Amino acid sequence: MEETSEKGLVVTWSPQLQVLAHEAVGCFMSHCGWNSTMEALSLGVPMVAVPQWTDQPTNAKFIVDLWRVGIRAEVDGKGIIREEEIERCIREIMEGDGSEDIKRNALKWKKVTMEAVSEGGSSDTNITEFIAELTAKDHVSQPCASDP
Repeated sequence: MEETSEKGLVVTWSPQLQVLAHEAVGCFMSHCGWNSTMEALSLGVPMVAVPQWTDQPTNAKFIVDLWRVGIRAEVDGKGIIREEEIERCIREIMEGDGSEDIKRNALKWKKVTMEAVSEGGSSDTNITEFIAELTAKDHVSQPCASDP
């Protein structure tokens, strides 16, 4: 910890949304869990994808190939992502040939997200309709065919 104190800060926990929302954040190295992916996407932060298991490789595919808001770090022959690869990925997102496209796409997804959750947006409308259906006075629970 002492020898790296001039280069960074190690903490046991940090408020990820606040960190991602900070203007100084240029990219996010993510394991590509769904929550982290959605947080970065909705805040317009480009990502270095480092998936490990379950849904993470699929989410990384979305990040890189569908939404085009990041790049995937490559493992070496032993399945390890080396320091040089991490540096390459960060440099590519921050200043590489495709960095402007990645940043533009990230901001596009932030805008789309903000529109969806704003009043009258698709998410706002869907949650309002869902709550209205749940709280309707004439809402009667229908039994399942398998119920006795």
